[in-house]
Amino acid sequence: MMKKQRHLVAGTLLMSVMWAVPAFAQDYDLVINNGRVMDPETLFDDIANVGIKDGRIAAISQDALAGAETMDATGHIVAPGFIDTHFHFQMPVGYSLGLRDGLTSSIDFEMGCAGSYMAEWYEARAGVTGANYGCAVSHESARAMVIDGADGDYMRDGPLSALETRKNTGWSATRPTLEQGNAILEELDKGLQAGAPGIGSTVGYMRSGVSSREMFEVQKVAARYDRPTGAHTRYTLGTDTAENNGAQELVANALTLGAPAIVLHYNNDGWQLAHEMITKLQEQGHNIWGEIYPYAAGSTTINAEFLEPEVWIDEFGRRYEDTMLDPVTGEFYTLETYKETVASEPSRLIVIFKQPEENQAKWLTLKGVTMASDATAGTPYDAPWDYPLEELGGTHPRTAGARGATIRLGRENNIPMMQLMSILSYNAAKHLGDTGLKSMQERGRIQTGMVADIVVFDPELFTDNSTYEKGSIPSTGMKAVIVNGQVTVRDDELLPVFAGQPIRFDPEDKPRFEPISAEAWSAEFSTGMPLPSDFTGAFPQKVEN
Repeated sequence: MMKKQRHLVAGTLLMSVMWAVPAFAQDYDLVINNGRVMDPETLFDDIANVGIKDGRIAAISQDALAGAETMDATGHIVAPGFIDTHFHFQMPVGYSLGLRDGLTSSIDFEMGCAGSYMAEWYEARAGVTGANYGCAVSHESARAMVIDGADGDYMRDGPLSALETRKNTGWSATRPTLEQGNAILEELDKGLQAGAPGIGSTVGYMRSGVSSREMFEVQKVAARYDRPTGAHTRYTLGTDTAENNGAQELVANALTLGAPAIVLHYNNDGWQLAHEMITKLQEQGHNIWGEIYPYAAGSTTINAEFLEPEVWIDEFGRRYEDTMLDPVTGEFYTLETYKETVASEPSRLIVIFKQPEENQAKWLTLKGVTMASDATAGTPYDAPWDYPLEELGGTHPRTAGARGATIRLGRENNIPMMQLMSILSYNAAKHLGDTGLKSMQERGRIQTGMVADIVVFDPELFTDNSTYEKGSIPSTGMKAVIVNGQVTVRDDELLPVFAGQPIRFDPEDKPRFEPISAEAWSAEFSTGMPLPSDFTGAFPQKVEN
């Protein structure tokens, strides 16, 4: 009851601001009339008019508002633009797919971008990007650069550099020396110094290469900046025990270091326990959260360690013929074609079926999670923004339709719309904003003064159209997608509007990197801590008669 009363008070305070529309404030840039306005933070849910001025929400009122442009939203929901913290397709055509699906802010908190190229990555998107854009600094890229010598123009592609770096295996299988370990950590620090919102780690792909000491030190680098580490956790994909052990490693490190953390796409075996752990930590005030996406299948490169026959077949008891799909040919792999493709095209993207379909809707009802698509690249991945989206090939349906699928599944399963708006937008903004990231403190909300990132959609018609056979068919039913006050999608049509802004911290002049000591690094492989020079043993010496 107290919680409900707090929401009512918050809603009353918001309403008092909404109604305080000065008489002279009539000429807004854009007015959205008669929509069902929903704000997940205050739980405001009512028919109202929204006035936008200079890229921000200037008024929310049941009084008539006048503007240079008006939009009738009768029968539509007006909600915060959707935020995705796990969006790999950080290219012009990738943003276009996301925008058609209601995406207004895209961040990659898993694969991430190389620290040395972080500033260039942001600069390349300034003024030419339809959605807001951000990228964590990449643990995987740092290892590829230090261990495999990866370095070239492809590193400027950020997350998609993995299509090249994963052709080698040192980054995943090699235990670094102390010198290499410090070089990896320093590369991560460079990205944070350049303003990256945190660190992204694919430790789940590096089972034999990353020690627990290294993972702890990686999270320590982020902790010095009070920023989160997001991880495809160790042992994912795995059993319900191993998966949770990986999540517990990430969370235990974060709690020890007093740092935020994101358990990426934990909608796998053992997800019930992972969710209980995350929510109980949130109740205790810790900034720990997790992601889900509403699909029974995932996607990755075919040479992932957990897909090797010794793991996927012998340990997990799966068959390629039932679980591993080529999204380009539409055919399932056999053991023979798997081996041939790993040898000839090790970074080829595949779709992997891993969970019962009935879980898809269950994940959308979870408290305190974010819906993060894990959007993968289609082909050609470097196509221009206005490339015919239906002609893109080789991608998972979540790339084009994760948000549409969320609304459709919610509609089919009677999931409250406010819950869906929370996991699609506000929850990510809240957790990232609590790290001090200003651009997220003023998004994910429909309130006066907030940035006007807004979606306007028909709750009965907005839906996904992408399938496992044709993964790039855009979603439909989106009346408008507004990014920083500018209409970027109107009636399902992409417009040549590039209003996207960077999601990042201000760059810093000085690094915060501190090299790890030889004693700490080698302790991972020793039998114990160094002993005093006069130590004679734990037990009394035998006395000779």
